Amino acid sequence: MSDVALLELRQVSKRYLMGDNVLDALKDVNLKIARNEYTAFIGPSGSGKSTLMNIVGCLDRPTSGEYILNGTPVAELDDNALAGIRNREIGFIFQNFNLLGRTNALHNVMQPLIYRGIPYGERKRLATAALQNVGLGDRLHHLPNQLSGGQRQRVAIARALVGKPSILLADEPTGNLDSGTSKDVMAMFDVLHRDGHTIIIVTHDPNIAAHCQRVIQIMDGRILSDTLNGKRREAAAGV
Repeated sequence: MSDVALLELRQVSKRYLMGDNVLDALKDVNLKIARNEYTAFIGPSGSGKSTLMNIVGCLDRPTSGEYILNGTPVAELDDNALAGIRNREIGFIFQNFNLLGRTNALHNVMQPLIYRGIPYGERKRLATAALQNVGLGDRLHHLPNQLSGGQRQRVAIARALVGKPSILLADEPTGNLDSGTSKDVMAMFDVLHRDGHTIIIVTHDPNIAAHCQRVIQIMDGRILSDTLNGKRREAAAGV
């Protein structure tokens, strides 16, 4: 594991105005994640973990503070630049799969490559290889409703991987799966980490977080604890 930060948050806060009320969803968060780290953000509903995920995934901007992703300060980028960074750097995997219902597995996986201007033939080749890598080489032309929940999540993982992103960001990736299928999906994440991928999993489930080397517990918009291989990281201050 490299000590060089792939992403770094410096004094990041996120504030929402709700009528006359102010909600501080994140409060002065400092965080570094290195390449090939396997990290869980864990906390109950309302803890701030989803807000942290949205900022790390360039889906939202902090109200204050700095966010450096793979050497690029992203907090002040305009919407187009932010979308470009998101497409190149982040592979998203969602609880609800977010697949296009009328589009087969192959074309679902090809979708992120369209925005990079990659020719159709190359998109098809890359998407086919990605689906083969997750064990769905025989399901290329199946629609999502013709696939099991576990297979749909594998399509989503292939879609996240196809553009060779810097980070795989998974939001409750087993939330809609039964326990057996959840184990299979988490075993796949374990393999992806061993293959060198940087993975962040957002979850409320300690059993899912236990797969990760590093567990960052979020509570009331702050990092409550930060452990690596079971040992508390004192360096996560700003905590």
